[in-house]
Amino acid sequence: MRHVYYCPLRWADMDSLGHVNNVTYVDYLQEARVDMLSVHAPASGGEELAEGVVVVRHEVEFRAPLLFRPEPVRIESWVTDIRAASFTMAYEIVDEQPDGGRRVYTRARTVLTPFVFAQERPRRIRPEEKEVLERFLEPWDESEGAR
Repeated sequence: MRHVYYCPLRWADMDSLGHVNNVTYVDYLQEARVDMLSVHAPASGGEELAEGVVVVRHEVEFRAPLLFRPEPVRIESWVTDIRAASFTMAYEIVDEQPDGGRRVYTRARTVLTPFVFAQERPRRIRPEEKEVLERFLEPWDESEGAR
């Protein structure tokens, strides 16, 4: 199941060409992740995964420039892998086209690990957190990146 978040574009997100600046995409991904895990989680138990994690790795593929506009952009997010002490999320920043197609601006993946900030150490994923993550589990399609 993919989570859908409609992210507003802000005037400050633009570069001098009117495109959303590349570094801003990572902020958009974080907003979608927090919305998915804290606001719209399908069950309780995953709240700490919304903000109590650290990023281990980001992979961002820019596929088309996103121009500033007043309408929000659609961000789809899901989980592609769950391990004992980390999980991987995938994202697509897209627009649905009137003909049913999709314009993909960005495809990305983020590896995250739960973290105990007071002790400055990673921790394992709890069973109730794993249950929440499993509801968003969908494989990453490598062929989508070849377009």
